[in-house]
Amino acid sequence: MYRLISLLAAAPSGLLNVQWLAGQLGISAPTTRSYLEILETICLVRQVPAWSTNLTTRAVATPKIIFTDTGLASHLTKGASADGPVGGLLENFVLGEIARHLTWSDTFAHLYHYRDRDQYEVDGVIEDKAGRVVGVEVKAAETVRADDFRGLRLLQRRLGAQFRAGFVLYCGTESLSFGDGLTCLLISALWTTPTPAA
Repeated sequence: MYRLISLLAAAPSGLLNVQWLAGQLGISAPTTRSYLEILETICLVRQVPAWSTNLTTRAVATPKIIFTDTGLASHLTKGASADGPVGGLLENFVLGEIARHLTWSDTFAHLYHYRDRDQYEVDGVIEDKAGRVVGVEVKAAETVRADDFRGLRLLQRRLGAQFRAGFVLYCGTESLSFGDGLTCLLISALWTTPTPAA
């Protein structure tokens, strides 16, 4: 079980590949699935299902695994390369915060992720009962480029009015509009409320 947890931590917010995990552990895929269910039951990890609609038929159906405690995932990856896990850990943290916010939100919505065979991806897709979608990308950088909205723009084109907004959460110092309902926000926007204008 410890080896399984360590393998999951080495690729936080990574796509779940049960066959690969089973091979690394030297156990069967059904046993690996049972172990993953135990980790979910005790709230150590959670699955973020893949999101798709008929409009996005090239979507990959594989879920992501995130740790409910990013600090634990970080601890388990000590000794890994300094550059490697930071982006994944930050994404894990943001998706975990969004998942927690959804438990008390007045709007009933689910958290998904999107990835397709053409290498478009959106780290977090939040969809409510009415089918309205908000996309979230996470960047471990202090600057945001137009290309960082690539996956969000794809969903926006395909979903039309169903796509309500797209956000890139990053480590910079400014919140900026990129037009057409696309905005970059500081990661701290997850837990702070903007001061109203006087």
